[in-house]
Formats: sequence, C-alpha cells, structure tokens
Amino acid sequence: MFLKYPENDEGYLTKLKSKIVNRKTLSDIGESMEIRLILKYNQSRTINLSTLEGNAFEAIIGAIYLDGGYEKAKQSLNNYVFRKYLNFNRLLEEEIDFKSKLFIWCQRKKLHIDFFVVKETHENGQWCYEVVVIINKKEFGKGSGLSKKSAEQVAAKETLQLIGEI
Repeated sequence: MFLKYPENDEGYLTKLKSKIVNRKTLSDIGESMEIRLILKYNQSRTINLSTLEGNAFEAIIGAIYLDGGYEKAKQSLNNYVFRKYLNFNRLLEEEIDFKSKLFIWCQRKKLHIDFFVVKETHENGQWCYEVVVIINKKEFGKGSGLSKKSAEQVAAKETLQLIGEI
C-alpha cells in the first residue's frame, strides 16, 4: 500500500487496509472470481453464499502463503487480485465503518452512545435484527439487518445522516 500511496500518512493507509480486508470486500472479490462455481456445500442449509465465497477466497490466499510463502502470496495479490478484482478508487470513496465514525464523533463531543437491539425475528431460517442508536438518552437512527453488526452499521449511518456528518 505504501508504494501505491506514498504521499499518504499511516492513518490513511490503515483505513485503506481495513477496507480491503473487511468481510464485504473479501466477499465481493470471491463473488467476482466466481468461487461459488467450485464450492461444495450443503445446499439444504440456509447459507449466506457471499460470506462463504469471501471465506473461501481468504482460505485460497492462506493456502498460497502456506505453500509458497509470503512473497508468492504478495505477488498473487498484487499481480492478479488487486489488478483484476479490486477498484481502489471506489473502495476509497466508500465509507464502510459508520459505527466507528459515529463512536469517534461521540467521543469528540463527550457524548454517551449505546446501540440497543429492539427487535429480533426469525423467519424462513434467517434472523433479522432491528437496532436503535441512543446518544445521551435520546433515540437517533434505526437500522435492520441479518446480523446485529449489519443492523448497527445501518443505524449508525442513519444517525450520521441525521446529525449532518454524512
């Protein structure tokens, strides 16, 4: 990363690295590579295929590392994956971690923040969670998702929009 963005500081490079290795990006890469075409899994179970592809992609990189070492894994990522399957400009424009951004905003303003699950439902083999953000005992954004984490992200994004931070 440093060689691609030498003018940027450590914080910027850390943020970029975290966007590359997050679950969504890994799943997107796995999907673009069409890893699902070679996966064998129990199709009778409810499985998030996108997550499975991301995990499989991560395992492939780990296997390259174990088999060929660090330099081979680095070459594979740089010469194949990054060039063909990763759009750095789009990735830099996306704000992925709204919850962290909201926590930082609250810390700067010395505000107390909590995320509360207000509803959990289970339908058709999937859980759905509804979360609300509470800042200084006042309700702000709400969000729902198939995991608590994704619901919190949606609620944090809505809160950031409500307070004018995005």
